[in-house]
Amino acid sequence: MPAPITSISQLDKHGVYTYADYLTWRFSEMVELIKGRLFITSPAPASKHQDLSAALLRNTIYYFWSKDCKVYHAPFDVRPSGKSADDAEVLTVVQPDICVICDSTKVDERGCAGAPDWIIEIVSPSTAKKDLNDKYNLYEENGVQEYWVVFPDANAINQYVLVDDKYEYTDTFGRHQKLSPELFPDLVFDLKEVFP
Repeated sequence: MPAPITSISQLDKHGVYTYADYLTWRFSEMVELIKGRLFITSPAPASKHQDLSAALLRNTIYYFWSKDCKVYHAPFDVRPSGKSADDAEVLTVVQPDICVICDSTKVDERGCAGAPDWIIEIVSPSTAKKDLNDKYNLYEENGVQEYWVVFPDANAINQYVLVDDKYEYTDTFGRHQKLSPELFPDLVFDLKEVFP
């Protein structure tokens, strides 16, 4: 049995890894795998990121409190390809900032095995490319019904909705607007409260 990986420096940044590998790692850094490729997440989020996450979570958790859908936030492992008989076959595990899952059979003791219904990612300079390209494509391919990308510096949110297996860009919403997920139109965010 190989020695456990206790430092991220022991990994080949260009290697291909599986969820089985991921489960054995014993280092403090947070990482994600997208199609076997290793992505090191940014250090602890900035205070603005945390404030935005809390504002979005507050409304979302309150809305879903007595409903069947569940709200989760990072760190929370999502394996969007679904349940697999063997962890060595799973090449993707991500940690969205916020996700909503309405099918309780997808939630297990390790996170979510399958695509959440709605995902929100809050970009930072170090994650923007991944959130706008790699994760956008991943979520689209795996059937995440709605994807929001939050831009803290611009006080704006891009909304994407899955139509015929492709994301359609709805609009960019700014601090003086209100925004609702297409999936849950009676959940309304007053963005001046999200971006104070």
